[in-house]
Amino acid sequence: MNHLEALTIKAVSLLKELVRTPSFSREEGPTADILAAWLTTEGIPHHRCLHNVFATNLHFNPTLPTLLLNSHHDTVRPTNEWTLDPFQPLEQDGRLHGLGSNDAGGPLVTLLSTFLAFYPRQGLSHNLVVAATAEEEISGTNGIEHLLQDPSFLQCLQGSPITGAIVGEPTRMQMAVSEMGLLVVDALALGKAGHAARNEGENALYRAMKDIQWLQTQPLDRPSEMLSKCRTTVTVMHTENKAHNVVPDKCAFIVDVRVNDQYTFEEVLQILQQGMQSQLKPRSYRMKPTSICSQHPLVQAGLQLGRHCYGSPTTSDKALMPFPALKMGPGDSARSHTADEYILPGEIEEGISIFCQLLERAMQGSAGPNSTI
Repeated sequence: MNHLEALTIKAVSLLKELVRTPSFSREEGPTADILAAWLTTEGIPHHRCLHNVFATNLHFNPTLPTLLLNSHHDTVRPTNEWTLDPFQPLEQDGRLHGLGSNDAGGPLVTLLSTFLAFYPRQGLSHNLVVAATAEEEISGTNGIEHLLQDPSFLQCLQGSPITGAIVGEPTRMQMAVSEMGLLVVDALALGKAGHAARNEGENALYRAMKDIQWLQTQPLDRPSEMLSKCRTTVTVMHTENKAHNVVPDKCAFIVDVRVNDQYTFEEVLQILQQGMQSQLKPRSYRMKPTSICSQHPLVQAGLQLGRHCYGSPTTSDKALMPFPALKMGPGDSARSHTADEYILPGEIEEGISIFCQLLERAMQGSAGPNSTI
């Protein structure tokens, strides 16, 4: 058995353990325990803040820059469409099924195994930090955003600047060099209550429907070089009415706005407010569009390995990083949040190999005779 095969076996075993353990956003404590125990078993000292677990390479040198390897261990909740037990890892027809296997358990264990391969190495041009973080699926504040400001994390860096990151998400091991921003807007249409039988009042539902119809033709159409046009999608709608014969005076709905790099969030909100009657309130301006320069060593290394660049329509923790970050990992984004989610063990093996070669090239300029894999 070669080194790559051994790393893959460990990675798949860890992934199965993570699948068996529910880890919904804000409830990731048990999987944080598993990740901490795994690092201990591998002889790697680690740290934990809230449900975030991180470790540095053995020969960390604060005079060198640092590369961050990051992915998340929280999951969405399984839908009713699952035909398999979402918490029972099942290998079938070359696939490993289970909730979070693809998003983002597979990318996470791949990056952890990559870190394990580099952990004891001396003479690296960069430090490595691996971080398994929480609350990514809800864009929460206690995940990567908390970690990057936590005193224990900053103390471990000892002043070493993070000059780049790999954010583990399922991209088929291609390079998502840019990604859309996410602006979630709470909308409230106001009407006037009345009796349905007497045609009284002003129906807030109908007012909301007019705004929703306008959203389908909204003019956020500036093209981007790497990203698609902006997209607005109404995902939730409700009134507080319980009686069938009362015209609702309020109707609340949520608008999911995917924003490209041609708009600011403030500008988007202004355009929406000008075209809609409903009251609009943005939840946050945190998840802005991001990109990494094509000349960054991580991107250049990926290009040398035949990886291609693209703009991602989805948003990740990359949006919360104040340094260049490349989104990349095994698996396929199309499988994320779907029933009977799966990843191929072969994708994990390929991912470990590519990540090790990518880091080797990014840190040393090329893969030499002392290559990790």
